[in-house]
Amino acid sequence: MHDPATLARLVRGCRAVINLVGVLNASPEGFRRVHVELPRKLVTAALEAGVPRLLHMSALNADPGEPHSLYLRTKGEGEAVVHAALAQGLQVTSFRPSVIFGPDDHFLRRFATLLRLAPGVFPLACPEARLTPVYVQDVVDAFVVALEEARTVGRRCALCGPRTYRLRELVALLARTLGLRRRILGLGEGLSRLQARLLQHLPGQPFTMDNYHSLQHPSVCGENCLPELGIPPTALEAVLPHLLGPHQHQARLQAYRAGHHA
Repeated sequence: MHDPATLARLVRGCRAVINLVGVLNASPEGFRRVHVELPRKLVTAALEAGVPRLLHMSALNADPGEPHSLYLRTKGEGEAVVHAALAQGLQVTSFRPSVIFGPDDHFLRRFATLLRLAPGVFPLACPEARLTPVYVQDVVDAFVVALEEARTVGRRCALCGPRTYRLRELVALLARTLGLRRRILGLGEGLSRLQARLLQHLPGQPFTMDNYHSLQHPSVCGENCLPELGIPPTALEAVLPHLLGPHQHQARLQAYRAGHHA
């Protein structure tokens, strides 16, 4: 996907390019390659092919001046790259979701797995971190609507669910939904950092220092674009039981239906 000739071939004849590529954990070079260099190559390919529209997945709190989180810094740099192409005639919209939940996501299911393994007490880093989880189908719908909405050109659209949780509340909700009796032991700053330093060396990197730094910023929308786009934000509680069910092929359909009838 990083080969300019391949990108040029893929976007030729398209009405729009949608960039959803991202990584949560990587080396500094890995973050830049995916979050900054790839968007730059996509912009070049789109302009050369005459593609008029670019939708770009950014992140809430993305900021090129972020001093600690490489994820948020490079997301901000990539967002700046695509918006700079507005001056060259490319119709750009970027989306800044809070943490996204849905079938097979890496957020809720990771905590669910850890809760099942916990022996009664669950040590939780950054327990007071504030998040406003947004349902993946709502994010998809926002992209679809924006394709035909000229008023979204040039916008950085924040996407959030209807309710803000502290991380402690989210994990407790997960435990109750799973039928698990777990005591959530919130860790202070020092132990949270220590947990991140240890877990980032485990397979799959369940929690890293970069994740820790990202959680220091409330993932809360100042202005949620979903209602403006005609999309009622789906409540986490409306779909969570389906997402954590044992039969994932059926859970996808159930969660979709539950979300659209919430």
